[in-house]
Amino acid sequence: MRNQFGAKPTNQDLKKYSSSDNWDGNKFINLEKTGMNISFQDIPKLLYKQFCEKKGREPKIPIPVAEFKRKDFLAPSDNAKFIWYGHSVILMRIKGQTMLIDPMFGSNAAPISPFSVKRFSKNTLDIIEKLPGIDLLLISHDHYDHLDYDSIKLLKSKVKRFGVALGVSRHLKKWNIPMDNISEFDWWDKIDFEGIEITFTPSRHFSGRGLKDRAKSLWGGWAFKTFNENIWFSGDGGYGKHFKEVGERLGPFDFGFMECGQYNEKWHQIHMFPEESVQAAIDAKADKIMAVHWAAFALAQHHWKDPIERFTIKAQEMGISNSRPQIGELFSVKSQQTKNWWEKID
Repeated sequence: MRNQFGAKPTNQDLKKYSSSDNWDGNKFINLEKTGMNISFQDIPKLLYKQFCEKKGREPKIPIPVAEFKRKDFLAPSDNAKFIWYGHSVILMRIKGQTMLIDPMFGSNAAPISPFSVKRFSKNTLDIIEKLPGIDLLLISHDHYDHLDYDSIKLLKSKVKRFGVALGVSRHLKKWNIPMDNISEFDWWDKIDFEGIEITFTPSRHFSGRGLKDRAKSLWGGWAFKTFNENIWFSGDGGYGKHFKEVGERLGPFDFGFMECGQYNEKWHQIHMFPEESVQAAIDAKADKIMAVHWAAFALAQHHWKDPIERFTIKAQEMGISNSRPQIGELFSVKSQQTKNWWEKID
């Protein structure tokens, strides 16, 4: 279990972080004041709801995952192709490169807790064996529902390069990933990766895997620009002014993967409500959108279908195209999936 924690920052790490404009001398900070409205008195009730009141928060049967079709995924295409594996796991094929975002394929989103948070789908770690080689693996932040030790153990022999939020490399180093294979990103840092311009974008969130490393690594999203497409993955976070800045600096986007799920009034500033997710996409000038960060774990008290139902209603109200692929289904910006597949699952 100790490996699950990752690594604490060393003095050398802290010195490196201090060169970031987003470091206040002790921790990384958001672009605007951000916090959670949770008192000591709230904690017992929240814990009871989280681990004991599960009706409606989890599907009654496991959510199926479509079979991976390697030939179709790797087939040459002028357009980006995607597969969503629930929560924020996105497998991408762009310009002949295979990329993977936030590869949490594990069965438990709370591996260090005495009470597990089980995945809605079964045997998802087995998917990793079927995947092709990964040219670039990207990690938006170090929370357990995005950076999973069990998944990294299985993936590391397949991955050529890692791109991670500033500070996350220390965890990978502890897990025996060579530092030469890792690039760290501060907000707005960008690289040219095989003709794909990749930029790390700000979000309004936090980080940490233990009691003493809160905000000791950065958090954010990823933008991917080629000669004919512009894709954005928002990353976790609350609604804020940064969305318009992302749109102004990097947009418009052909497609946006928008964080939508695990929200609550008490932590509203670090996770958007579904209606805000749609508005954030509009702010960032995304033409077509998709809700992610749902359909895998019950990390908040809302019904498991609530994120996608509210997101879909708001997107239709705002006249913005909303893709709704099944977990494991191959799709692209142009081949939208618009069936409400979750309605068949109680």
